[in-house]
Amino acid sequence: MHYLDHAATTPVPQAVAQAMLEVLTKDFGNPSSQYELGRAARARLEADRAVIAGTLGCRPEQLFFTSCGTEGDNWAIRAALYQNRRVGKHIVTTAVEHSAVLACVKRLEQEGYMASYIKPDGQGRVSAEQVLSAVREDTALVSVMLVNNETGARFPVEEIAAGLEGRPALLHTDAVQGFLKVPFTVKSLGADYVAVSGHKLGGPKGIGALYIGGRAKNPLPLLFGGGQESGLRPGTEAAAQIAGFARAAALRLERLEEVGAHLAACRDYAREVLGKIPDLRFIGPADAPHILSVSLPGYPSQNIVNELSGKGIYISAGSACHQGKASHVLTAMGLNKRAAAGTVRVSFGPETSFADIDALASALLEHRNTRFPML
Repeated sequence: MHYLDHAATTPVPQAVAQAMLEVLTKDFGNPSSQYELGRAARARLEADRAVIAGTLGCRPEQLFFTSCGTEGDNWAIRAALYQNRRVGKHIVTTAVEHSAVLACVKRLEQEGYMASYIKPDGQGRVSAEQVLSAVREDTALVSVMLVNNETGARFPVEEIAAGLEGRPALLHTDAVQGFLKVPFTVKSLGADYVAVSGHKLGGPKGIGALYIGGRAKNPLPLLFGGGQESGLRPGTEAAAQIAGFARAAALRLERLEEVGAHLAACRDYAREVLGKIPDLRFIGPADAPHILSVSLPGYPSQNIVNELSGKGIYISAGSACHQGKASHVLTAMGLNKRAAAGTVRVSFGPETSFADIDALASALLEHRNTRFPML
C-alpha cells in the first residue's frame, strides 16, 4: 500500500492506540464522577489537556475539546459574532476556506449577516493587505485559515492579527492543516480563536480542540447542559479520544523538526519526479511541507483516483470534504476547467517513503500514456 492522503486523515501509531485502550479499559470512569475512579479519569483528562495546550503554547484553561475541526470552526465563528453583536454584522473571510467555515458563513448570510470573500491570486495566496482592506467599522469577525487544505498555501495570519490591533473585529483561524506541521504558537499567530483536530497528525477521528483567548471574552457556549468544559461545551468528555489526541500531539512534538524536514523532503522529491511527467502542472505554492497539488489537464481526477486506488495507491481528488463536487478553491484561483478537472492532491506523513512517491509517479505516467484525455 502507498498511502499519500495524509491531509485527509492519518494512520494511528500503536502508542496512540495503546493510550486510548488504557482509558477504555482501565481509566474508564466518568470524569465528572466524584468518587476515586472519576477523579482519576478527571486527572488524566486534565493532564492530556495540558499536553495539547503545551503544543499550542496556551494555558490549559484556554483550550476546549470539540468533536472535530468543523465544530471548532463553527463554534468560534458564532462565539465571535455574539461577542461583537453590537459592533456589526459584517464578516471578512476568504473564498478558499474549508467548507466548515464557508458553509457556516453562507448560513449566517441567510440570517442577516454580510460577508466579504477575499479571492486568492493564481497561486492560491491571499495577502494581509487584501484582508485588512476589506475590514469595515461594522466588521465583527475575520476568519482566515492558516494552511489551505488543497494547495498547501500558508496564509499571513500573523500580519492580519497585527493589522487588526485597535479594531474591534475578532480573528479566527482554522489551523487544522497547519497544526504541528508549520511552526506556530497561539501567541505568535495572534488569533483570538484557533481550531485544531486530532486525526490529521496521528490521533483518532472524532476529537478536536478550540483555543479561546486573546480578546475573546465570555464566549457563547456551544451547547447547553452540564458543566463540562467550563460549561461552554457540555457533555461527557470523549476521554479515550482525548488521550489519543494528546499522545499523538506529544509524539509529533518530540520529532517536530525531524518530521518537518522529512515532509519537506518528500514534497521536494515529488516535485522532482512528478515534474518529469509530460503535461503535468503543479497547482498552488505548497508552502506547507505536507501538501502538493498537481494536475493532468484533460484527465478527470476521479478517474485517476479510482485507477490508482486499484493499484493500492491512495491520493485525493482535492479535499475529502468535496464528495465529488467541483473544488471551490480551484475555481476561486481562476484555474481553467480542464486543469481543475484533472487536479489531484498528494499529501505526506512521517511514514511516507520515496518509494511511495516513485510508485505514484509511475502510475500517473501510465495513466497519462494509456488513457485518452477529455477534450
